[in-house]
Amino acid sequence: MFTGLIEDTGRVKAVSGGSLTIQTKLFESASPGDSIAVDGSCLTISGIGNRSLAFHCSAETVSRTIISGYYPGTEVNLERPLGFSDGLHGHIVTGHVDEAAAVLKVKRGGEGMTVWISCSGKYLPLIVEKGSIAVSGISLTIASLAPDRFSVVLISETLERTTAGNWKPGSHVNLEYDIIGKYVKKQTDAVLGKRRLRNYLEQ
Repeated sequence: MFTGLIEDTGRVKAVSGGSLTIQTKLFESASPGDSIAVDGSCLTISGIGNRSLAFHCSAETVSRTIISGYYPGTEVNLERPLGFSDGLHGHIVTGHVDEAAAVLKVKRGGEGMTVWISCSGKYLPLIVEKGSIAVSGISLTIASLAPDRFSVVLISETLERTTAGNWKPGSHVNLEYDIIGKYVKKQTDAVLGKRRLRNYLEQ
């Protein structure tokens, strides 16, 4: 489990199919088999060397995330898993990306930035204004909603510590919707489904 607070921004050294190598200072405290969230996608370290971490990505991971768009030099957000004694300063992030999305609009103001990001209609029930969402691994708060998009506001600290400062219209990001919202929706749908069936049978 992660919190969406980025620890380091690494750089892709090599990428080919499902093989990915990232240069990062986190190599010093890592071991093969450890998990690392790469732009919000939970990956397992398969090797360590030359100040870098190597990963093997499954076809499912590649298809659901922005990994296929990486190239040598791409900057990525990195976070190690939450320890049992650590404080939860962001929100609960599983590292299981729901979909890749596009940045639609960027507006800078003062030291911050407002970003509008596309989202699939089927996921819209999972997001609420002032709720949490992980965008390329960054824990952010929903500022506004529309049928096919949402906006988030980033402060200068976030822009300096993550890749968000590089976002522009056309950039692609990973989205993970709030896990609590997913369970609430599933249970609500199940209850409503049973109620509709009961009403039908009673007619």
